[in-house]
Parts: sequence; C-alpha cells; structure tokens
Amino acid sequence: MGILSWLGFGNNGLKKALEAGATIVDVRTPHEFDQGKIPGSINIPVDRLSSQINKLKSIDTPIVVCCASGMRAGMAKSVLKKAGIKDVYNGGGWQSLMQKL
Repeated sequence: MGILSWLGFGNNGLKKALEAGATIVDVRTPHEFDQGKIPGSINIPVDRLSSQINKLKSIDTPIVVCCASGMRAGMAKSVLKKAGIKDVYNGGGWQSLMQKL
C-alpha cells in the first residue's frame, strides 16, 4: 500500500460518500477551524478523536475527515477504522474538499 492510498487519496468511495450526504469532520485545531471551515462541518481535533468515538459511531452517514493538507485526516481515518467505523474517508485538505461539494 502506497502513502497516497494510506492517506485515502484516489479513493472512489469519497465521491459516493459525499453524494450520500457524508458528515464532514474537520480534525484541525479549534483555532485553525475558526480561521476557515466547510459550512456544516464539525470540529474534533485529531488528538481528541478517541474521546469522541461513541459520538462518531452514532452518526448514520459516511464520515469524511479533513484537515489542512490531508496528513492529520489520514491519521484520523486510521483511528476511526481501528475503532470499528467502517464508512470513513480521507477528504484531504478542507479547502480542496470544499471545492468537491
């Protein structure tokens, strides 16, 4: 598996998840989130994901994680997958993801 696959780029499932009304979780810091965000996204910093697993498991749409560049989103995707959340995608950087919406 290459680094781009691990990060979730090139994933055809992302487009389908967005079309299905995915919940967008921005894993940047609150300060970064306040500087700009995708309307309707929720902010759960990557270092706080573990404490929010039950909340995220209760979401009934696909989850798309994003950050500034895709690196933290890749880590977040891995954390969520290990926690048993199967329908999760790395949306990469929030600004490029917003252009896909």
